[in-house]
Order: sequence, then structure tokens, then C-alpha cells
Amino acid sequence: MDEFDVVVAERRDVADGVVALRLRHAAGADLPAWAPGCHIDVLLTPQLTRQYSLCGSPSDLRSWRIAILLEPNGRGGSSYVHNQVATGDRLRVRGPRNNFELKRAPKYKFVAGGIGITPILPMIRAADHAGADWTLHYGGRNRESMAFVDELAAYEQRVVIRPQDAFGLLDLDDAVGDPMPDTLIYCCGPPPLINAVEKRCEWWPREALRVERFQPAASVPGVCSQALVVEIASTGEQFAIPAERSILSVLRDNGFAVLSSCEEGICGTCETGVIAGVVDHRDFLLNDDEKSSNSTMMICVSRAVDSKLVLDL
Repeated sequence: MDEFDVVVAERRDVADGVVALRLRHAAGADLPAWAPGCHIDVLLTPQLTRQYSLCGSPSDLRSWRIAILLEPNGRGGSSYVHNQVATGDRLRVRGPRNNFELKRAPKYKFVAGGIGITPILPMIRAADHAGADWTLHYGGRNRESMAFVDELAAYEQRVVIRPQDAFGLLDLDDAVGDPMPDTLIYCCGPPPLINAVEKRCEWWPREALRVERFQPAASVPGVCSQALVVEIASTGEQFAIPAERSILSVLRDNGFAVLSSCEEGICGTCETGVIAGVVDHRDFLLNDDEKSSNSTMMICVSRAVDSKLVLDL
């Protein structure tokens, strides 16, 4: 995956607590092409890497745009951007990567909450350009906290803006409705919204709903952690993984330079091939078919159903 330096060409406040950065290649070159749903890794410090959705235009190869919500009780990434990153600064980035691909469909229903609007913005532009029938329901704490509402005004009645202080929670009966043929639903936002949309879509076809999480769900699925052994297919080396440690952390301590970022099973950076063994999947990215195939796993959170895995490293 490409890794290179960018320069912050512009920093702009786009809502209360939300700052948007426009990034350009530090060498003046075109940036890698991307599609709606892509995110990049921003290597803020050697110990601090975070993922941010690209929310500009894929046709603009000269700049990327990301937007970051300040989370005072977060893990430090947003505070670093808001307090340390200024126009003209250089940042190291990696990507883009797409775990939230926009599939072609005649109809779309988009649901966004708070900073979850960022991956949705390029999607609605693409859907509109393709002539698809689409709607967006966008909620937030209050209107002042909701980024990019000015840009969304151009779509008029297709977009429903619902700040919670004025309207309450999003009306998912209105946003999702009854199952419809040839319709895909894309949702991004805080865990309570995603959980509610998932429940509301129980009667829809399984593949109709696509979600992206910025935070893991309240609990990690899977059985209780137990110790296991990981074998490296290329060398035959074996490593004991204690119950209280991740596969990723043990491999990292033993010199394996596996790329990682969120370490919560939501970004996909550490996805690793599986040669043998049955995986206890605990990530929030792979769909049911991908999990059943048992061909890859996120080694930051997932473990083994039995006592051993052989990894394609």
C-alpha cells in the first residue's frame, strides 16, 4: 500500500468540533485514485495512526479532504489533529483503502449520524451523477455540530436534516422503510445508530445493508479468550499467544512488521491470510460469507476456535 507525505493545504472548521483538512502530495504529484467509501491512514506520530474517510471528490487527483471530530475522551488522535496540525504541516499517510465500497444499484437509502456523514458525502455525489434514486437522512446533536450541511443543501428534498435537539432521534421508519427491490442501504455513524438501523433492517435481504463503524460495538463477539499457538507458514516458527494478548501484539514483539492501525477490528489494516485452523472472528468488517470462508482474519482482535492457527506470513 502506498505510503507518502502530504502537506496540509487548508484547514477549516466545518462544524462545532469538526475540522476539515485539505491535503496535497508533498512532492506536488497527483494523489492515488480513490472511490466513495475509501479511507486513509494518517500516521500522526510513530505511536498514533488513525483512519479518516475521504470526503472530497474522487475526480480531484490534486487534493484529498478529510474531516475530524474532536473527541475529548477518545484515544488521542482527534485531539492531536485539532491541537497540533496546522496549514502547511506535513503528514505521513497510507492508502487509500476501501472497506465500504459503493455497489452499483438503481436505488439507495443513506443514513448518517454525526461525523458518519464523511464517507456518505462522496456516495451521494456518485449516486446522483449516476442518475440513481436516492435519499439521505442525516442526524446529529444539533445543527451547529453537523458538518457539510451547506453542501447538502444543493440536493434539496433528497436530503433530510434532523438535528436531535429539534427533532429527536432519526425516524428510521421514514429513513429505511419496508424492504424494496434493487435498493441498497448505507449507514455510518455512532454505534447506537448503526445498531438501530441493523435491527430496523432485519426484514430486508441480508446484503441490502452496508455499514461502516468508526467505533467498535459495545461488546466484541466471540467466545472468551483462550491461549493459542500461531504458526508462520513461511518459516514454521510458532508463537504462544496468551489469553490476555492479541496475535498482533505478540507478532509485533517478535519482529513481524504487520501493518496495523485501529487495533479494534474496524479498519482492516491488519488483515492476514489464514492457511489452517478455524478463526473466531471478532472484527466488524468481514461479512458472513467472508468469515465462513476462513481465508483471512483481523489479527488485532480475532482469535482461534481451537488452539492453533497457521497464518500466511
